[in-house]
Formats: sequence, structure tokens, C-alpha cells
Amino acid sequence: MAGPAMISLTDAAAQRVRDLMGKSDQPVSGLRIGVKPRGCSGLAYYFEYASEKRQNEDEIDDKGVKLFIDPASVMFLFGSEIDYQEGKIESGFVFNNPNEKGRCGCGESFTV
Repeated sequence: MAGPAMISLTDAAAQRVRDLMGKSDQPVSGLRIGVKPRGCSGLAYYFEYASEKRQNEDEIDDKGVKLFIDPASVMFLFGSEIDYQEGKIESGFVFNNPNEKGRCGCGESFTV
């Protein structure tokens, strides 16, 4: 019996990532995801295009998208789902992270 995935994408997020990677003027093999110290709650998510996997990164292929996970971020991201939501005023990627204990008022950072 398999446990929860380290990190997964919804169909909407996977499609948006594929669309964005296809528009890049540089070769992109995947998306690097991690967390870093920032904001009033302590941690913030980051994304960046990745041309290749770095040493010690976890690699996940979900819905045709390669995700490279920073090894220092794994414990903060385990079990997370990334969604892409479009609204009338704003659109963007949303992390549904079971490890979050709270978020700052502006939504830019979180705490575990």
C-alpha cells in the first residue's frame, strides 16, 4: 500500500507548468521547488525553471512534469499538492500543504 506522494500536481497545475515551460526561451527540463526563509511567518515557497537535476535533489515525474525537490525542503513539502487557480482578479499556483500550521495575513509565507 503506497503512502502519500512527496509532492503532486493537480491537472490544472500540470497544464499551466507545461504551458509556461513551453514558452521559455531557454531549455527547461523541469521545475525546481523548495522553501526558503522569508516573510513574517518564516518560510516561503519558491519555483524556478530547471535545466537539469542537481546532485541530491529528489526527482518526481507527475502528469508529464518533472519536479526537482531541494533536499533541505523535503520535510516541509512532504504530502503537498500544487494547484493552479484562476480567478476574476488574480491567478496563481496554490500549495495545499498538510505540514503548514499557519500563514501570514498576506499569504506570502507560512510556518510549520
